[in-house]
Amino acid sequence: MDKLKRVLSGRDAEEPSGLAEVIDATSLGWGTRVKGFVACFAIGCLCSLLGSCLLWVPKKGLLIFAVFYTLGNIASIGSTLFLMGPMKQLKRMFEPTRLIATIVMLVSI
Repeated sequence: MDKLKRVLSGRDAEEPSGLAEVIDATSLGWGTRVKGFVACFAIGCLCSLLGSCLLWVPKKGLLIFAVFYTLGNIASIGSTLFLMGPMKQLKRMFEPTRLIATIVMLVSI
């Protein structure tokens, strides 16, 4: 479990104790990260589901669907920022093996 925490937080190798203390003091704890992930992911799923249900509203249904579904996707993607951190998430999204998928996803939103 400790290895998983180190990998997801971007600290694979052992670091000097002074730097590790600074990183621990300025970052979220593991429990807070998991709670943030779950809350943000739940909000994203709820928005996407709500958008799908409101698709059938006369005249404005398509616009409401687009707004809620987009917000749901952004919140769901943003939920992973809690687990890995924003910079590591962005670096991984734009790796050469994931670049095409990232571009297609961003253009689709």
